[in-house]
Amino acid sequence: MKLSTKVAELTNIIAPAVAACDVALWGIEFAPQGNRSLLRIYIEALPEEQAQDKHVTIEDCAAVNHQVSGILEVHDPIAGEYILEVSSPGFDRAFFSDEQMHAYVGQTVSLRLIQAIGDGDQKRRKATGTLDNIDANTLKLTSSDGEQFEIALSNIDKANLVYEDA
Repeated sequence: MKLSTKVAELTNIIAPAVAACDVALWGIEFAPQGNRSLLRIYIEALPEEQAQDKHVTIEDCAAVNHQVSGILEVHDPIAGEYILEVSSPGFDRAFFSDEQMHAYVGQTVSLRLIQAIGDGDQKRRKATGTLDNIDANTLKLTSSDGEQFEIALSNIDKANLVYEDA
């Protein structure tokens, strides 16, 4: 899950503004669409607030939107018009870095891969299962039918937590 150069640039500009609002930056999506781009920022409560079962509020999103809008006006990193959205990552959160997945070992994740894995007719570019382990280079996943996968982190295009109602 490599960040594009543009997302890395935006992260460097936006992260201090998000931190100033006493929330954590979870990730950034940037989708250039001709003259009108979409910039989506995901925020979540700081770890010490999460421990107290506090979550991101609408007021947090509004404060971050205000702060980031001001920063983007000054730096002007996006050519043309853009839509700015600020949101919680939600229950089915996307992972923006390998490090984020460590806290979700034992839970179900869905992966979209860059290159297919498997043998013969069983090749696949998507895998869903319990995240068994993650280290510096690979993760281990067990599907609901017991099939086990070892997947290189460099082969993951997109990863999401799969929300399971308890």
